[in-house]
Parts: sequence; C-alpha cells; structure tokens
Amino acid sequence: MEPQSKYTLEPADIERGRRSSAFGSALGFQTAGDVPANAFTEGNSLYAKIQRFAGRYNIEQRGIERVPEDERTDKHLMNIGTMWLSANMVVSSFAIGALGVTVFQLGLVDGVLTTIFINLLAITPVAFFSGFGARFGLRQMILSRYYFGFYGVKIVAIFNILACVGWSAINVIVGAQLLNAINQDVPGYAGILIIAAATFFITLFGYKVVHMYEFWSWIPSFIVFLIVIGEFAHSGAFHRLPMGKGNAEAGSVLSYAASVFGFGTGWTSIAADYTVYQPHNASRVKIFAWTYCGLMFPLLFTEILGLTVASASVPASTPELANPFYDGYDKAGIGGLLAAVLIPPLGRFGQFCLVVLALSIIANNCPNMYSVTFSLQVLGRWTQAVPRFIWTFIGTLIYCAIAIPGYSNFEEVLEHFMLLIGYWLAIYEGIALTEHFLFLRRKYDISIYATAAFLPPGIAAITAFCFGVMGAVLGMAQVWFIGPVGKRIGLPEFGGDIGFPLGFAFSGASYAILRTVEKRYLGR
Repeated sequence: MEPQSKYTLEPADIERGRRSSAFGSALGFQTAGDVPANAFTEGNSLYAKIQRFAGRYNIEQRGIERVPEDERTDKHLMNIGTMWLSANMVVSSFAIGALGVTVFQLGLVDGVLTTIFINLLAITPVAFFSGFGARFGLRQMILSRYYFGFYGVKIVAIFNILACVGWSAINVIVGAQLLNAINQDVPGYAGILIIAAATFFITLFGYKVVHMYEFWSWIPSFIVFLIVIGEFAHSGAFHRLPMGKGNAEAGSVLSYAASVFGFGTGWTSIAADYTVYQPHNASRVKIFAWTYCGLMFPLLFTEILGLTVASASVPASTPELANPFYDGYDKAGIGGLLAAVLIPPLGRFGQFCLVVLALSIIANNCPNMYSVTFSLQVLGRWTQAVPRFIWTFIGTLIYCAIAIPGYSNFEEVLEHFMLLIGYWLAIYEGIALTEHFLFLRRKYDISIYATAAFLPPGIAAITAFCFGVMGAVLGMAQVWFIGPVGKRIGLPEFGGDIGFPLGFAFSGASYAILRTVEKRYLGR
C-alpha cells in the first residue's frame, strides 16, 4: 500500500511552489518555485494515483511546473541540435521549398537567396528562447507569463494550441497521402492513424523519449533525400529557371519569404520546452549555437532541394512532350513529385524511400504534440489538474478527428486557415523581445511565475497584440484576403506578403509605449 501523506496537494498548489505550511511540510523544501518529482505522487487523490501509475512505466509526470536543478539530468547539448535537426529533416520542409516554384514562380537564384536569408532571420528567436529553458527550468508558455501576464498568456496559449493541433493535422494528411500513393490499399484514414499512433507513443513518455527518438530519426530521412539528389541529378530534368522582374517578382519573393519565415520561426512558441532538463549553468551561447545549427542545416538542405526538384515540374514547352514530374505533381502534389523522382528508376526500393519520408512526419509532429499539453495546462486550474500525458492523448484524438475528414474534404481550407493565423508568431516575438530587452532587462524573478499579483497585468500586451493583428492584416497576402498594404506590392490580384514584419513592428512599437504607461500607473 502507498504511504499516505498528511497533506493532499492539488496540481495548482504544486505549480505555485510557495512556502505555505502545508506545501512546505509535504515537500520538505522549495527553491524559487522548484517542484520536485515526488510532489506529483504525494497523497491519495485521484491525481496522485494516476501519476503513480504513470511513474511505474517511466512516463514523464511533470507538466508546466518548474524543474529543480537536481533533476536536470540532460547534460548532452547535442540533444538540442538533433532535436531540431530531426523535426525539420522532413517532407514538410521539402514542400515549403517547392512552393517557391510551384506557387510563387521564382527562379533558382532568387529562390535560393530568399531561402537562405529568411531562414537566418526566422530561426534566431527560436535559438534565443531555447536558452531560457535551461536557465529557468520553465516551459515556453510559462515564461510567456512574464510578457503577457498570468491571464493574458491564456490568449497566446489558445493560438499555440490551434497551431500545434492544426499543423499536426496537415502534416499527418501529407504523410497519409504519401502512403496512399505508394499503396492504394492503404486508405487515407489508415495512414493518418498509423502516423498519429506512432507520434502518440513517443510523446506519451515525454521529454527523454522525444529527445531519444529525435536523436536518430533524421538519419534515414537524410539518406533518402541524398538518394533524391542522386536520382534527380541523373534524370537531367533540372531546369535553371530565370529570375523574374518588376512588381510581380517583388510580390512573389515577399510571399515566398513569408512562407519560409512562418515555417522556420514556428518553433519559437515551444523553444524552451526542450531544454528544461539541461543544467542551469549550461552555456547559453552553446545552446543558441546548437539550436541554430540544428535548425539551419535541415531547413536550408530540404527547402533548397525542394526548390530545385520542383523546377522539373514546370509544364513541357510543347504539349507533345511528356513530363512525368509535372504529371506527378499535378496528380498528387509533393508526393507525386517525389514519386516521379524515385519510383521509375528504383522500383520497390523507391517506394520504400517514400514510406521513410511519409514516416518522417512523426519527427515533425512530436514537438507539436508534446508541447501542446503545456499550452492546455496554462488555460486554468482544471486543465492543469489533468496530467500531461492525458492531454497528449486528447490532443492526438482531436487532430485525428480533424485530419480524417479533412483528408478528402477540406485539406486546402485547413491549410489556408493555418497560414492565416500563422502571423501571431511575429506578434508574439515583437512583444516578448520588447519586454525582455526594454523592461525586464534580462532579469527574471522566477519565484513569481505562478503568482498573478506579481506578474505583469497583461493589459499592455493584449492591446499591443491587437495592434499587431492590425499590422498583419494590413500586410498579408493570402488566398482568402489581401491587405491594403500587401495589395500595393506585386500584382494586384496576388499582392506581396509583408504581414510578418508589419505584425512584429506594430506589436513591438505599441507595446513599448503601452507597457511604459502600464508600469507607471500599475507598478508592475
């Protein structure tokens, strides 16, 4: 029989991490809001029983609570680099690069240059915030309380939930389409369930297993992409597409840049989640470097490869000439394009390579499904009362429920919606970086992370967020809507997307003013 504690700890009390008599007596010690592992299993509540059951199978019990220094056992900085290397060495990144040709009609030189310079900018916030996990032992959404306040961060968490669940659904549809293209006997829903089940199994066990999987999973994908390079070069189908000119070129470059930036910077809102078990004294410079390199290599490699291979998908100059790459892309999108590269020369081995690329979606979805749980727990006391691994299961069910009908009916609508809400990341970065450098000045009182009365009120942040939305709307150029500023760039019917820089500028500038007023009159 499990020993009963004199005190029963509620999840919210665990997070609060204060030195109240009951809490302190039950835990024995606290250091600036640290929550030791035994706090989750103390008492005889249903929560404690579920956590004890999870502990028997080495399932990570910790959610948004701060990680104590003596439990930060992940001392291998390489784990950080391979985490992002695997998450981006995937067919989704390849597809982003292919957009440069198939959607935006860019040439080789302008496409490659845009890919390089935009990624250099996009991943900088991800690498920057990655160091905060080791420094403070807090998840990214909890750190966001220092920028948006205890209650304001809930709005940010909702956007993050939509992003994690929505992109997981889109990614798993892409993987299922690849499996279906290889074998028509594998229906779309079966491919979705296969990829989702594998992702759930990995994320169920938490931080250590996610890192363990991501440490190796990039290797088979990288090998397949090398095979793609070899077979595509051997085919002689590469076209050196010329660079465009004038307003049309400007609009295309900006819109492609927005797609590249949104994909690369999308990890910002979960960056710190994957370093919380690193020791406090881990070098922030080295964490930044490992994160930056771990992101930069796969993004540049896969996106430039996608851009290059997509050059073969342009229609044949004369209708009589067959173009299997154009036909493949026209019938089955990116999956058809890759199939045209691999299957004719390699046969069944080429089909096997496509299966590997389809399963690479698992590495891309693991960070989404692991981190969505922390955004859910931030929403309220009752959501925190649900253990992390249960939220992982619920999140998996939700995105499968979206993906299965979306596979045949509204995949394109879903993707357009996700691109539309993606601008929130630039707004988030504008507010977070302004608070960090201008107001916090790199000084965080970690003991208050769960105390609403000591955190910023959040009025300035939410108001600035609205200004950021206004900036993004003015500059966006999406299928559903082209903003008045975006419409002035490029061709009127397509525009040029500057929603990300305007969202960042509007939110950052307005927050600097509003936060100054907020601190003067509210004192925090």
